[in-house]
Amino acid sequence: MPLSKMSEIRKLTDEVLQEQIVDTKKQLFDLRFQKATRQLETTHQFKHSRHRLAQLLTAERERQINKIMTESASEAGSKTSEADSLDKSASPSEAEED
Repeated sequence: MPLSKMSEIRKLTDEVLQEQIVDTKKQLFDLRFQKATRQLETTHQFKHSRHRLAQLLTAERERQINKIMTESASEAGSKTSEADSLDKSASPSEAEED
């Protein structure tokens, strides 16, 4: 089983990503259990599973950061437009006073 690529993981939907994270954690648990009972023959699966879990968690965190950045950018944009509208509404009243 070759190691998966991040480009493939980034294409997953949020729901599938969460399912993959849970499945990989369960797989790691099962591997540890097999190792403890001396039933594990393919020890390289630990490396693959840990690597896969790290990739999945990284992709999940990237999505969280992107969501936060887009929310803060939209909030900053709305605050800027509010400030612009306040400036524009204040300008005509100043012109009338002169």
